[in-house]
Amino acid sequence: MCGVTGWIDWDTDLRHQAQTVREMTATLACRGPDADGVWLSRHAAFGHRRLSVIDLDGGAQPLADGPGPDAGAVLCYNGELYNHRELRAQLEALGHVFRTRSDTEVVLRAHLQWGKDAPTRFNGIFAYALWDARYEELLLVRDHLGIKPLYWHAHPTGVLFGSEPKAVLANPLFRAELDAEGIAELFALPAAPSAGHGIFRGLHEVRPGHLVVVGRGATREFRYWRLEPAEHRDDAGTTRRTVRELLADAVERQLISDVPLCTLLSGGVDSSAVTALAATARERAGQGKIASFSVDFPGSADRTPDAWRTTRDAPYVAAAAEHIGTLHTTVLVPDDDLLDARDAVLRARDRPGWGEMDASLHLLFREVRRRSTVALSGEAADEIFGGYPYFHDAAAVHAPTFPWLHGKATPADLLRPDVRAEVRPEEYTAAAYHRSLGEVSRLPGEPAGDARIREVFHLALTRWLPPLLDRVDRVSMSVGLEVRVPFCDHRLVEYLWNVPWALKAPEGRAKGLLRDAVRDLLPPQVTDRPKSGYPSTPAVRYTEVLTARANELLADPNAPVFELVDRESVRRLLAEGRPLPSPRTAPNPVGGLDHLVQVDEWLRAYRVALR
Repeated sequence: MCGVTGWIDWDTDLRHQAQTVREMTATLACRGPDADGVWLSRHAAFGHRRLSVIDLDGGAQPLADGPGPDAGAVLCYNGELYNHRELRAQLEALGHVFRTRSDTEVVLRAHLQWGKDAPTRFNGIFAYALWDARYEELLLVRDHLGIKPLYWHAHPTGVLFGSEPKAVLANPLFRAELDAEGIAELFALPAAPSAGHGIFRGLHEVRPGHLVVVGRGATREFRYWRLEPAEHRDDAGTTRRTVRELLADAVERQLISDVPLCTLLSGGVDSSAVTALAATARERAGQGKIASFSVDFPGSADRTPDAWRTTRDAPYVAAAAEHIGTLHTTVLVPDDDLLDARDAVLRARDRPGWGEMDASLHLLFREVRRRSTVALSGEAADEIFGGYPYFHDAAAVHAPTFPWLHGKATPADLLRPDVRAEVRPEEYTAAAYHRSLGEVSRLPGEPAGDARIREVFHLALTRWLPPLLDRVDRVSMSVGLEVRVPFCDHRLVEYLWNVPWALKAPEGRAKGLLRDAVRDLLPPQVTDRPKSGYPSTPAVRYTEVLTARANELLADPNAPVFELVDRESVRRLLAEGRPLPSPRTAPNPVGGLDHLVQVDEWLRAYRVALR
């Protein structure tokens, strides 16, 4: 996996801007520790950092279809194309001659052959920029579900872009500013921000399944993929077999790698199914046992279960690892390590995130990276099979808002009255919700109950899932680890989009379809384990340190967070020993405190100006 960045300018000769482009590229070194490259022409400049995974010697970038700055097309690519071998064969049959074994060259030649329709043929995770000198056009393209990130900013004479905001921020044409919309995204919609919104004023994210075309005087956005409604005609048995076949094929495709590969194993049915299918495919190929990794915390056995974290991972991890036969490692994360990782996580995400949950993920990934470069994850199964508690709560399903916000407070409750009057968080949230509903593809004649659950799935896939994928990408790439997500294979998602709720949750069993499809692979206690979210540490010392920091902020008359947040409201809640409203849906007593402190840290570290 890699980092891409670049600059299009119709008025400036970018051949004289090598230093700035190198500085933009250098911000992405963590995404690509193995190599870097810069390509310059009069109106287009590209920078690339490479994490070598396929064709270690031949995959250098940026990749041009000809020598020097006069190339007809140049590609700066971040991703993995899982069907690159099939596409290579098709392109060779059409007369294309390849110089490398890399999937990067397949993407470039696919665009030369099929133009803007090329992404419709791709199966993979990708975000890339392609400069077509023939038409003086830049294409910015992102994969179907938004697994790989790509940001862009339109300036008066062109565009800046990068895999992460930090690359765009490294160019003096862009400033870190936060306006009312950005405040609403951070405080009213922190768990599920608006698609395409980059938080910073004037920063956009290429939306999943879209491409952005930048030409002289015009920037246009096109959608190349969407979920289409259709009547599901398969019976229960056929549906189970099809799900199994699609998932097994996705896992097997995603085992392609020229570097060490492992799985992330939490002991839930999602990650255990991926691990079991990966182990089976490797055994069939005559390869050795697969390595797996999990995370745990001191004192986790004493944690009280809740609706989101019903059981402790460790016993189920042990059962799954033994049954499947993996080479398993559990990474133990103490409180002090979490505190030490906070700054690294903030720099990785370029925005306030999920605090200790991000920090523990960072520490897990850091340990995984010591022994592996690629990891397969069970992420996204809950969104496509309906595993979260809100799918099974009638009040949440039928609430006139995002179902995960039903009955929940948000950090917007802490905004200062003057800021609240400008941001209007309730109106902003309502408008975002109705805008999202307007994007749902509907099946004519579908019963009202099924139509509503389709809406909830759409909200989960387009609002809830993207920030989860972004979190995994940004935290993993901060240590140079590539995480692959087989449940996000767009063929599997397309199929499940039209499977009725009664088949997805037979007899009301959450993710019953998935459980039944992989039952022969796993021990019963793992197959039937209730949904349990990403583990949260008891974090006694972590909470004590953050509380002390919050009190220091209250005593600081110049603390930037209190330009947004009402100081007295925070003071009162802390004095009463009550938790601050959290940005997370899952219960976490330290979540709101984490958000408050991290917003202040972010405003300072990124020198964010308020507009």
